[in-house]
Amino acid sequence: MEKERKKGKTHSGLSGSFTVGAIALVFLIIGYQVALFIHRAASLKLAADRDRPDTVYVVDAALARRILEESEAEEVKDDSPVVIRRESAREASVASARDRIVPRKAESFRFDPNTVSVTDLQRLGFSEKQAKAIDNYRKKGGRFRKPEDFARSFVVADSVFSRLEPFIDIPRTDINKADSAALVELPGIGPWFASRIVSYREALGGFSRPEQLMEIRNFDREKYDGLKDLIICSRPEPYPLWSLPEEELSKHPYISKSEAHGIVLYRKHHPAGECTVEGLRKAGVLSEEHAGKLSGCRIQSSVN
Repeated sequence: MEKERKKGKTHSGLSGSFTVGAIALVFLIIGYQVALFIHRAASLKLAADRDRPDTVYVVDAALARRILEESEAEEVKDDSPVVIRRESAREASVASARDRIVPRKAESFRFDPNTVSVTDLQRLGFSEKQAKAIDNYRKKGGRFRKPEDFARSFVVADSVFSRLEPFIDIPRTDINKADSAALVELPGIGPWFASRIVSYREALGGFSRPEQLMEIRNFDREKYDGLKDLIICSRPEPYPLWSLPEEELSKHPYISKSEAHGIVLYRKHHPAGECTVEGLRKAGVLSEEHAGKLSGCRIQSSVN
């Protein structure tokens, strides 16, 4: 009886051990299948990424469209064009739609780089970023005084400048009309020289030629050469030499006080036809120097 009980216990122990082992085996089989599934899925994902990467190299618009529309991998040869830009597949899809729009042809028309709008800069062939860079330079106080200044801008390529140079139209400063604020914008002209230019212009009755600027004290040839290409001299009103009173005549830079007195006497005793700068010189009323300078000025006719 005792032997039978021991035998029953042993049988129960073996049965329990077999059950645990079977369960463990089932879990191992399931785990192996799961591992195989995960490995296969990972392998398929790697293959997909290899054949259709998330990052593509856009060499040109045609290639980008071919990649996106046909969903085929394209091999870039060693002698292919230089890569222009790098962008994700999602960004490339947007760019592809944008590339289907025919790009606007660069236009050429007369423009002032100091005032031309950002929109018109893009019409001239600049990108939006380049156009805004030029505009930011102007907003910070930058100014293009001559075409060469525009050429030195870092966003203006040599080829672009060569095309646009004949169309650059930067208005020059009229020394007979500009106020002090406009004159200060000229290179080498500060507030002092601007004030002297305006005063000398009033004394002359208007500049007759731009070289008269060098008659201003300390306004030398070097200073003049630095701005002569940036200025113009519009035609002044005729100087009323034959009608101004003696006191006003003496204020002219080319007429001394004694000469002003002599002019008044000369015009009283000579007919209008003889009232000329050359007549004043011959009569000894004007010095050779002053007569020569007055001859280059616009003088009102003595004949009414």
